Amino acid sequence: MKQDAIFERVSARLKAQVGPDVFASWFGRLKVHSVSKSVVRLSVPTTFLKSWINNRYLDLITSLFQQEDAEILKVEILVRTATRGARTGLAEDTAVTEPVAPQAQPRRPASGPQPVASAAVSVSAAAQPRAQQSSPLFGSPLDQRYTFDVFVEGTSNRVALAAARTIAEAGAGAVRFNPLFVHSSVGLGKTHLLQAIALGALSSARNPRVVYLTAEYFMWRFATAIRDNDALSLKETLRNIDLLIIDDMQFLQGNSIQNEFCHLLNMLLDSAKQVVVAADRAPWELESLDPRVRSRLQGGVAIEMEAPDYEMRLEILKRRLAAAQQEDGSLDIPVEILSHVARNITASGRELEGAFNQLLFRRSFEPNLTIERVDELLGHLVAAGEPRRVRIEDIQRVVAKHYNVSRQELVSNRRTRVIVKPRQIAMYLSKTLTPRSFPEIGRRFGGRDHTTVLHAVRKIEELISGDTKLSHEIELLKRLINE
Repeated sequence: MKQDAIFERVSARLKAQVGPDVFASWFGRLKVHSVSKSVVRLSVPTTFLKSWINNRYLDLITSLFQQEDAEILKVEILVRTATRGARTGLAEDTAVTEPVAPQAQPRRPASGPQPVASAAVSVSAAAQPRAQQSSPLFGSPLDQRYTFDVFVEGTSNRVALAAARTIAEAGAGAVRFNPLFVHSSVGLGKTHLLQAIALGALSSARNPRVVYLTAEYFMWRFATAIRDNDALSLKETLRNIDLLIIDDMQFLQGNSIQNEFCHLLNMLLDSAKQVVVAADRAPWELESLDPRVRSRLQGGVAIEMEAPDYEMRLEILKRRLAAAQQEDGSLDIPVEILSHVARNITASGRELEGAFNQLLFRRSFEPNLTIERVDELLGHLVAAGEPRRVRIEDIQRVVAKHYNVSRQELVSNRRTRVIVKPRQIAMYLSKTLTPRSFPEIGRRFGGRDHTTVLHAVRKIEELISGDTKLSHEIELLKRLINE
């Protein structure tokens, strides 16, 4: 039939765009339900898959159908099952039953800092033979490749990795890191590390009850439970877990949802259950969070993962090449080119992954790539002529390290001389190097009033004019921040 032929072509193009592993996990059970002149209805077996596809891929699928038949105006996703089984505390749409195993073994990632765009878009948790034993109680599916073994360790992530291993291996003994809050910019390995904790804990002999999810999934799951009058059952399930892992905490929104999360967090921490959280900035900088949640998260251990240094970036590329050579023994990229890429792609492991994939693609029909040609191909990643956007957290980190204090002390209420001077310098640099307003800077320094920031800026300006040593110090800090 025509509609089946169109669906097959759309499926093939969708698979080519998202990759075979993601396709198998999220679209393997997609079927044609009905087709009218302008509307295509597709079906999936669970409401979770329906919600996931609607939120992330519906526009893409609609576009692909319209490319095949211009008369198609709309694509709808339906749930095939008309009835639900009896509830047992977990809805049937939880992620533990979601993904189907890809037909082929997925390629192992070569480094820590290369998570997928969202933790919940991981390939199937059933991709490895042990998946049935190592599935979280419910939540976002785990990517079985994201283990500690393939996480590239370096100076930028060594402390976070050590804490993560302790939690995964030591069980109750690790509650001194409770809650553990890991933060970094995008593409530096937070998702990999969190999933490694979950996989490590699930494979241990103590058989803990683990929930791994994104903040976005937590919001959706609670909203669904409230709609279905199942909130009490969900809360009871969460009450009895041993390890809660939440990624992308910065996306947790909504007063009622944050209130529920606050109760859950208090309950788990008071019961000495382990909580691990990750976000793109430190807990005291998550201004959208309820102050009670922010305060409780600050009561644990906050660890920042920084951008990888040259040696770590080179090691990531070497491991990535070794993994690719397992599939194609004839593949070779000279170490000079890898070294050149490692020196010039500095922002994140995700950009390194993009650079390597570009090299891999080009080598297939340009076997003799030169350094100059590599610069042409990767110019959009290097962005040599564009000034880097400076963030207040970058300034706080550099100033704190230079003066041997912590970032948390910079935003605290401590007023000792050893803290006040670095804090004023950090405020001054925040005003001169970023477009942020005085009130915004004040909020990022522990909720201070804008007049405090104004005073700090004027104070440092006054000191610089008469103190050559401080002036040179400020210039050094500017260079360090902009590197």
